[in-house]
This record gives sequence, structure tokens and C-alpha cells, in this order.
Amino acid sequence: MDTESEHRLQHALATIAALDGHIGPVERLGGLTNLVFRVGDYCLRLPGKGTEEYINRAHEAVAAREAAGAGVSPEVVHVDAATGIMVTCFIEGARTMSPRAFRDDPGSVRRAGEAFRQLHGSGAQFPSTFDLFAMIDDYLSILSKKDVALPHGYHDAVALAENVRAALAARSLPSVTCHCDPLCENFLDTGERIWIVDWEYSGMNDPMWDLGDLSVEGEFDADQDEALLDAYFGGVPAPADRGRMVIYKAMCDLLWTLWGLIQLANGNPADDFRAYAERRFARCRKLMASVEFATSLEAVRRG
Repeated sequence: MDTESEHRLQHALATIAALDGHIGPVERLGGLTNLVFRVGDYCLRLPGKGTEEYINRAHEAVAAREAAGAGVSPEVVHVDAATGIMVTCFIEGARTMSPRAFRDDPGSVRRAGEAFRQLHGSGAQFPSTFDLFAMIDDYLSILSKKDVALPHGYHDAVALAENVRAALAARSLPSVTCHCDPLCENFLDTGERIWIVDWEYSGMNDPMWDLGDLSVEGEFDADQDEALLDAYFGGVPAPADRGRMVIYKAMCDLLWTLWGLIQLANGNPADDFRAYAERRFARCRKLMASVEFATSLEAVRRG
């Protein structure tokens, strides 16, 4: 951790009442863009460099509290919407998930589906809307001011995605509270239930986005996809719902390709973000060219 980050940590420890007099060492936790620490019974999140370009911290603060009220996220004990600093209760005994953790425990996939069902059906309201195509435009605008090249063929894929936009618009579903960024690491599994954390990208959205994106992030196979859908729907989903999940697998990769390039441009050292972006875009193009994608798109059109 660099000197500036250490200073930010010490300042937070000294000024946030909930952390005053904490016992034990401060433990660094994971995080691709932010600095996250365990401080006694609490989890402290310091926002990463450059995140103010694309994260609305005031909206995130509301969403985090709404998600906690819905029973799917830890209690928020401190938040500063101006700085993005947030403190939540630490979930003791919970395993931070990964693709391997989801593979090793099939029940965890079902618990994730149940957590999504609870969130989506909670009736909670988030202050922002997660609009896939508007976000692609916004991210492209940010990147136009940075010295980072798009993957070859990216604009062609965006043009092809207009077919997706038309199909989804023709059979739109009511938007519900969605996490919208279901990295495996945002799922904490106690073995009895899953908690979901990190509401930076959350908004009102098509619920199938969350399922499709988690499938991609978790590298789910066909059996895991079926377990997720079964837990969420309590049975076999309609063809159009299954189709939306598949479509969003490709669309999340189309979007997060740009996110990776923004991290690259901002000098984020947490990963090789050029390789990250190229990998996601290649996976997107492969799925968009498949029979499964064409079949799914037709299922959505039929409704």
C-alpha cells in the first residue's frame, strides 16, 4: 500500500466514530478498484483512484442501505457520500466467493439464486437506473479522452447489439432493484445464506442481468446455470427468461470490456486490465456469434 493510501486509512481510523478504539490488527481484504479492510467488527471501504468518474457515491449510499433493509446486505454504519468512504458490519464466518468456491459447493449457486430472488422481490427502490446502452456510451465518452485503444471490432459489436436493444425493448420487463456487478467476490457465503456486498453499480434493471452476469463472473457451466435458474424461479424458467440471461452474458462482457480499459487508463495496478478487456471482448464476440445466442434472441422477441 502506498503512502497516500496509508494516510487515507489512518485518517479514516482516527475520524470515523464506529472505528474508534478498535481492537486487533487492521486486515487488508480484496478489491479490484477500492481499498477494503477489516477493522474489528467492521468492514472499511476506501474508494479507488478515478472511481469518481463513473460512480455516483450518493446513489450507492442509498442503495447499500436499501439492500441492507431488504436483508441481503450487511448493515451500513457509516457512509460519506462526498468521499465514498463506507463502513459496514463485518460478516463473521462467511467465505468470500470465487469461481472455484462456487464449483466446490453446488449449494452456494442455489443460495446465490435465492439471494437474488429476495433482492429483486423486495420492493426496495434504488435511486439510479442501470441502462446498459447508456453506460456503453458513457464509458466510450470517458475513454475518448484517454490514450487507450479499443479492441479491434468493438464498434462492430456495439452495432450488432442494436438487435439486442430492439428485442429487449419490444418485450421489456418491469425494472427491479439489481446489484448489476455480481463479481464472485461480492458474495459472502456462510453456508446457510449468501450476503451480497458492493453496490457501486446497482440500479433499477432487468433482473436477468444479475443472473447472466453472475454466470459469466463465476464461469458457470450448464449445470450451474440450471441450478441458479431453478433456485431463482422455483422451477423451470420460461424460454424468454432463459434467453434474457444468455443475452446478458454477452452484453455484460461488452460493457465490462470498457470498464477494464478505464482501469488501464487510470493506472490501476490490481490486474492486467488490457488482458482483462481483450479476454472479455473475445468471449462476448464468441457468444454473439453462436447458435445459442441467436436462439435466445428469438425467444426474447417472442416473449
